[in-house]
Amino acid sequence: MFSLKAALAKPFAKRVFKSIQKWSNNPVETQEKVFRELITKATATQFGKDHDFISINTHTDFVKRVPVRDYEALKPYVERVVAGEKDILWTGKPLYFAKTSGTTSGAKYIPITKESMPSHVEAARNAILMYIHETGNAKFVDGKMIFLQGSPILKEQNGVQLGRLSGIVAHYVPKYLQKNRLPSLETNCIDDWETKVDAIVEETLPEDMTIISGIPSWVQMYFEKLQEKTGKKVGDIFKNFNLFIFGGVNYEPYRAKFENLIGRKVDSIELYPASEGFFAFQDKQNEKGMLLQLNSGIFYEFIKADEFFDDHPKRITIGAVEIGVNYVMIISSNAGLWAYNIGDTVEFTSVKPYRVIVSGRIKHFISAFGEHVIGKEVEQAMQEATANTDIRVSEFTVAPQINPSEGLPYHEWFVEFENNPEDLSALAKKIDQSLQTQNSYYFDLIKGKVLQPLKITKVEKDGFQNYMKSIGKLGGQNKIPRLSNDRKIVDLLR
Repeated sequence: MFSLKAALAKPFAKRVFKSIQKWSNNPVETQEKVFRELITKATATQFGKDHDFISINTHTDFVKRVPVRDYEALKPYVERVVAGEKDILWTGKPLYFAKTSGTTSGAKYIPITKESMPSHVEAARNAILMYIHETGNAKFVDGKMIFLQGSPILKEQNGVQLGRLSGIVAHYVPKYLQKNRLPSLETNCIDDWETKVDAIVEETLPEDMTIISGIPSWVQMYFEKLQEKTGKKVGDIFKNFNLFIFGGVNYEPYRAKFENLIGRKVDSIELYPASEGFFAFQDKQNEKGMLLQLNSGIFYEFIKADEFFDDHPKRITIGAVEIGVNYVMIISSNAGLWAYNIGDTVEFTSVKPYRVIVSGRIKHFISAFGEHVIGKEVEQAMQEATANTDIRVSEFTVAPQINPSEGLPYHEWFVEFENNPEDLSALAKKIDQSLQTQNSYYFDLIKGKVLQPLKITKVEKDGFQNYMKSIGKLGGQNKIPRLSNDRKIVDLLR
């Protein structure tokens, strides 16, 4: 029997669907409008004055005046904002700083403004509403929902609230969902991740959980603890659990293990949130890719990944992108980020409407020998090699072995298995064949006997969790890079 809440969800979902269709059917015009609004609004800011925004009328003008920057290059402006100055990157002061742990810059302080904050909340809400509109399933809104997230405790710095993005967003859960939301505030504020997950297990066990969401690697930890405590599959503990919402990493390498832990298949929705903005969400269950948010105060530019490190790589806008090309995504936003390289690479799976998948990180690749293997390729290779087998992978990462004790160099795959594969060499061969098929450079290096086929090294149970714990990044929004161009990570896994 439907409740009033479930009954009202459907017309609300239909209204949101029509609104999204309006801008997604007019992508170029939508982005041009966003661009004009951003430039106009920020003309009087310090950044706008420094870059002659008043003379910018076209994207060509923008490219001439505003170079692509990463956090390190934008830092002098950010530091002034953090120090409490107004009208530096955006008008006034930001509402929040989302604090993230950068690998090269130390802590990063990403501004969130009153104009940018709503998109962080609305996109996640709209993802669920689009699912309701497509499937007609709204029963889950009456059950309990959980998001494994960072602490909502915020600090203040020069009049601006500071915290993790997921902790900031936790303060914006709509009132009509407050009673459905878990964990409790008290549990959510626990700092130690393992203690927190144990507490979440205790809180959720007696509840009717219908939605579970979070980064797959950390939800997996929660599921395993549930199973350890009860001896039951997650789907038997929570009989009405039928929707998994995730973001941060590709779900496919985890899917087989999750279905084993749950005991059945459940629908899933992929999100693409970041401290810098909520960029995309899955709008169709049977379509590959996530709908790029073109109407959320973010102007997008794209640079082909294989040209990114050239002296003057070409910056294109949404109307010029092609399906299947690996692009570095550059954003300018109403949070005051300008031609900002967020570090992600994306591929378009559709241009009517514009849908993307995250293919990797521009800094996370292996090209020790000129092969330029990216995250999407290693994940697809693992997925293909383990399909239709009983092999279940908990986690993996890949690094080059440049100076082996004997033989040619190779890619070394560090894999934590849930079960013990009988024939590691056969699995390695399947993965290698898939990688050669996907990446012509890798194929040529194997064929030319520059590299030998990849090798698998087993990681002991909980090896990746222990590694993350050892570097102080267990839980929250932290995740293992899928691959690296050096051995800094894998040397600590041994």
